[in-house]
Amino acid sequence: MGIVEEAHNLRVLGSGQQVIVLAHGFGTDQSVWKHLVPHLVDDYRVVMYDNMGAGTTNPEYFDFERYATLEGYAYDLLAILEELRIGSCIFVGHSVSGMVGAIAAITRPDLFTKLVMVGASPRYLNDVDYYGGFEQEDLEQLFDAIRSNYKAWCSGFAPMAVGGDLDSVAVQEFSRTLFNMRPDIALSVAQTIFQSDTRQILHLITVPCHILQSVKDLAVPVVVTEYLHQNLGGESIVEVMSSDGHLPQLSSPDIVIPVMLRHIRYDIAA
Repeated sequence: MGIVEEAHNLRVLGSGQQVIVLAHGFGTDQSVWKHLVPHLVDDYRVVMYDNMGAGTTNPEYFDFERYATLEGYAYDLLAILEELRIGSCIFVGHSVSGMVGAIAAITRPDLFTKLVMVGASPRYLNDVDYYGGFEQEDLEQLFDAIRSNYKAWCSGFAPMAVGGDLDSVAVQEFSRTLFNMRPDIALSVAQTIFQSDTRQILHLITVPCHILQSVKDLAVPVVVTEYLHQNLGGESIVEVMSSDGHLPQLSSPDIVIPVMLRHIRYDIAA
């Protein structure tokens, strides 16, 4: 097993001709795709991996400088595709991984036939003529809460992010993966994500994009999807789903999985 494979807990399932790469968001790991994968393995070769810093990865591999920007994660994705000798894939990116896939697709558009973004945002902070959902003060409070008592913060953040009650399986699942992260790494990753701004490069994305979004999402307001749609350089399509929360593939699989499958199989240009 190569270092890339080992570091990211790479898993390849199925044996189809077409490759699908599934990439998770903050506080989760590849287990967030458990409801989707069974529907893919008969028709596709499915690649899953854990972002560096996830609780399932070795914290010794986490380079705070490298992962201070989203480019660090994009380079990891390109290294994974190279390691597995993947010449073309459909990339499904949840949350921050939607933008990570976008950055990678600007660098190597030949490797991506389409991007499916789930709950992705180019910027979380509000700005002039832009509504991202957060003020700087909100973020400072978030970071302070992570610093002061990580376990307590996880307990409060998980149900808000998932949009379910404390007893729901999805909230428990997200709480588990969130709590598995080392607190200093979780803080660093949160700062990188919430302070990122990829608006200036959206016009460089020429790969077709499918933008999927919950109607109610603590992290990403619905208006962000329209901003993405209007500013991407290539063709794009938006679907706002009747799901609640930032991890709809985990909390509302009955609603979300059929939508995701339709967009994975549907070609905008057709």
